[in-house]
Amino acid sequence: MFAPNALARLARLYNIQSSYRDGLGQLRQASTDAILQILRALGAPLQRFDDADDAWRQRRQALWQRVIEPVIVVWQNQPAMLKIRVLTQLAETRISFRILLDSGATVEGNLRENPATKSVAREVEGSRYVTRRLIGPAPLPLGYHRLYLRIGELEVDSYLFCAPPQAYTPTETKKRWGLFCPLYALHSEQVWGAGNFSDLDRLVEFTASLGGHAVATLPMLANFLDEPFNPSPYAPVSRLFWNEFYLDIERIGELQDCAEAKTLLTTSSLITDLEQWRAAPLVQYRRVMARKREILTALLRALLQSSAQRRDDFENFIATHAVAQDYAEFRAKTEREQKIWIDWPMDSREGKLHGSDFDDFAKRYHLYVQWQCAEQIAAVSANARRGSAALYLDFPLGVNRDGYDVWRERSLFALGMNGGAPPDGLFIRGQNWGFPPLHPEAIRQQGYRYYIDCLRHHMGSAGMLRIDHVMGMHRVFWVPDGFSATDGAYVHYRAPEFYAILNFESHRHRVQIVGENLGTVPDAVTAAMAQRKFLGMHVGQFGVNADPNHALDAVPANVVASLNTHDTATFMGFWQEKDIDDSVDLNLLDSDQADTQRRYRATQRDALVAYLRAHDYIGADNSAAAVLRGWLIFLAGQPTEFILLNLEDLWLEPAPQNVPGTWQERPNWQRKAQYSIEELRGLASINDVLTTISDIRARMV
Repeated sequence: MFAPNALARLARLYNIQSSYRDGLGQLRQASTDAILQILRALGAPLQRFDDADDAWRQRRQALWQRVIEPVIVVWQNQPAMLKIRVLTQLAETRISFRILLDSGATVEGNLRENPATKSVAREVEGSRYVTRRLIGPAPLPLGYHRLYLRIGELEVDSYLFCAPPQAYTPTETKKRWGLFCPLYALHSEQVWGAGNFSDLDRLVEFTASLGGHAVATLPMLANFLDEPFNPSPYAPVSRLFWNEFYLDIERIGELQDCAEAKTLLTTSSLITDLEQWRAAPLVQYRRVMARKREILTALLRALLQSSAQRRDDFENFIATHAVAQDYAEFRAKTEREQKIWIDWPMDSREGKLHGSDFDDFAKRYHLYVQWQCAEQIAAVSANARRGSAALYLDFPLGVNRDGYDVWRERSLFALGMNGGAPPDGLFIRGQNWGFPPLHPEAIRQQGYRYYIDCLRHHMGSAGMLRIDHVMGMHRVFWVPDGFSATDGAYVHYRAPEFYAILNFESHRHRVQIVGENLGTVPDAVTAAMAQRKFLGMHVGQFGVNADPNHALDAVPANVVASLNTHDTATFMGFWQEKDIDDSVDLNLLDSDQADTQRRYRATQRDALVAYLRAHDYIGADNSAAAVLRGWLIFLAGQPTEFILLNLEDLWLEPAPQNVPGTWQERPNWQRKAQYSIEELRGLASINDVLTTISDIRARMV
């Protein structure tokens, strides 16, 4: 039997960090059973602890037999620095290379030894290997290339990513600001009880008219809104397709000539439904989507019966979007089965669909709505750019395990695992987010194709892109199925490869990258983000201290600064201690802990008022509205590159959009904004605050 640390040694070879400090500073060690589960998910050949010895030997041998890493990163204008491992008889063998550039051209030649390094020899399982460090050609054009090496009779290949060392940064030096609101929460007087792409367009215009530079929203990706049902923007069916729930029916070209759709729009039952949906405080996802689908189906029938140019455009969209066809077949199959893909018949479950497995018109429906989503969001994006504003989109860390991406790309996901977070001050039991994390080696073997495609889907419309849980580029906290979040472990990824992809794609699309680096994030991650010119995040609510002389933490320059996020209390919720009340209701705090937090919150409020008054951000008025205005003015005057204002803070909304760690306990992702966009334009108090913020930012350089 292996020594007691056998499993830990094996875990290290698979880049598992089983011992760590949580967000409370407590040292934790994942259990043996949890580590075994994670190792198996990563492909380790073991079933029980006693197998660790053999599994370690096999893994070590496999790593030495891997001549070259599956992905090599080369930074712009630098030579390719390669490390290969070969048997000692190849230690002096000449190595020729061929690079197939992503342009289709080729570069060929011989590699030379790096004179600054020495070879390292090692005997592994009876064979002797040597590490050779080599220098390739420079400079290479930016892009995703393929590298082929010939070492004697041995031929190997790798992906070769050449990328800028830093992400795209706008050339302007002005200090910018923007507004945040979830799209479902936005609404106008004619909306169907939830926001749509036209409402997003209206908010962009409103923001730009006041001198703002961006509108941020939550992910707008496809969701299950029937059976199965999950409206969470952070559990999308796919990161490759938009959510047709947000389509504006009135902007679809077929409506003008579709008598059936016009009739459906004027029925008394729909009019009654619309009145109820508009009056309801929560979004009625199922009912709204069902009605929208009736109209969209009628519009599709009208299109298919026409011979107009739009019919040709639709057919061209289908012909040029093979992945969209595959996605549409998946959605049509899901609708026929009315159950998740893991419960489908074997062939379908394994990714093989035939024409008889789904309704062809349902497939066409999903193609049609994706075509329309692409048109409408492109129009919003173009309008934003014309107004010198940007769409600030959100790239979620994970996807719904029952969705298209996991079904089609299952080899890239660690099924049986869940992304999450260890315990911290906000979530003392840790978090299990319920989606399978990406397999760190499988995505490398694929050259990150899936990840790149998902990024491009977002960057084609964005001016800024928030990377959810940016630490996931470095490490992800894995929680095996059936285990608590206190028993997970970190699995490390190849961060330079993610940075290379994001840097390259951000320059290609001229999109600024924002990394969500909140929570239990090592300093090394924040340092790497700064090196790569990612903006970090600063949340003012987390930086309120009890000392009146230092009540607010300094705001760094290279961040997006805000008072809160969609996962925290709003300003008013913070001010009124609604978040503490909620934690008590959810049994996350006992009465003594809650009393301690309330006493500290009262001290924070007093210190904040004293600080804002001492620095002339407020006068004698210490009402919530006055404190909010003063705090926002303080934030606007900080040297930070970008500030983001929660639209709902401006009218002192006390309820949050999401309470993390809850599902049916709270109406997450459903609450509508109190005011319509038309009403916003007429609210003098809101316009006054935003004009003041804009003026302050405009004077800063």
